[in-house]
Amino acid sequence: MTESLAHSVRKKTDVSVADILVGRRIRALRLEKGLSLSTLSARAGISVGALSQIERGLSSLRIRTIWPLATALCVDPQDLVAEGKEPQRDVYCVPASTRKTLPVHSDGIIKSLLSPHAAALTGMLVCVEVGGASGMYAHSGNEFGYVLSGDLMLWIEGASYRLSSGDSFAFRSNLEHSFRNCGTEVAKILWVNTSKPEKE
Repeated sequence: MTESLAHSVRKKTDVSVADILVGRRIRALRLEKGLSLSTLSARAGISVGALSQIERGLSSLRIRTIWPLATALCVDPQDLVAEGKEPQRDVYCVPASTRKTLPVHSDGIIKSLLSPHAAALTGMLVCVEVGGASGMYAHSGNEFGYVLSGDLMLWIEGASYRLSSGDSFAFRSNLEHSFRNCGTEVAKILWVNTSKPEKE
């Protein structure tokens, strides 16, 4: 249990740590599947008010609601409760063990999603093998990157930039851009977009 979570529980003695974790897990699953409160409540046969109370940790998940909720979310019932553990799906945090890899068209590039599904920003760890390169593409939003290791060539609207460990960049995503590993080791970049990830 984190210190901040414990502090919030001490402020509300009628709320248990387990209820908060279960509620956060259910909300994260709902958001991950793109379901509204009303849609999930209808599918599970639970009132919107009751579901909202469960998600906020203000009400315990009853035995009779576990199965309908799990079925509506297409998960095993144990995925909702898993007592004594930090949630594998959470609206705030992404444990390294549950990190997802995003699909990309280009060979030699691996994008791992660092941010929770419903986050306003999309954080990624982008690993580019030696010689790996993206195509030229553009999309909505803005982006920022920080080179953790390796060397990277970055093209933005025809201008080229050679970046090394410690260098960073930021630009509007609607500008045509591409990148390539121009070094002799895997390049790792902490990459943040204001839009949802797309295949390049």
